[in-house]
Amino acid sequence: MALRRALPAMFFSVVLFAPGMLAATDKLADLQAQFDRETSAVHKAKLLDKLGDAQFVATREVGKSGDYTAVDTAMEKYRDNVVAVFDALKKQHPDAERHPNGYKQLEMSVRKGIREVDDTILVAPTEYKPPLELVRRDLIATGDELLRLLFPRRPGEAPPNAPKPNAPPVQPPAEKKP
Repeated sequence: MALRRALPAMFFSVVLFAPGMLAATDKLADLQAQFDRETSAVHKAKLLDKLGDAQFVATREVGKSGDYTAVDTAMEKYRDNVVAVFDALKKQHPDAERHPNGYKQLEMSVRKGIREVDDTILVAPTEYKPPLELVRRDLIATGDELLRLLFPRRPGEAPPNAPKPNAPPVQPPAEKKP
């Protein structure tokens, strides 16, 4: 009897919310297709921000339903998109310090992605945490490399070719007398 009363409510919720879910999925697919077609690394980095937001919304919705396999897949796809942007940026604009435009957008997106993965790890069942932790480590490594490329000269750090402070000064070779 209770099932009979629940069926109309379930039907009503499916009719109302299914189009919204389909629209969100279509938007995500459209953004992913646009991202994949984009050839400019800087534009790709800007698109990643929108695409990442859409992926995170979809991930949260899927996580609420308990499908953490789909959550893992979505987070791995986000990480793959980050790697694609980063590789394209390094190829098209190798000097991040002089041309930081796409690098800055990517770094902000990566920070946002790390927060999303952290939040997901907190609520995910134990068996789904290892893949999420791998994604987190990859995003952190990418973020660290982005910061090194954007700010290669850090205050307080010696340049890579500078002599060590405790090393004796290097003496020029002595001239030999004939």
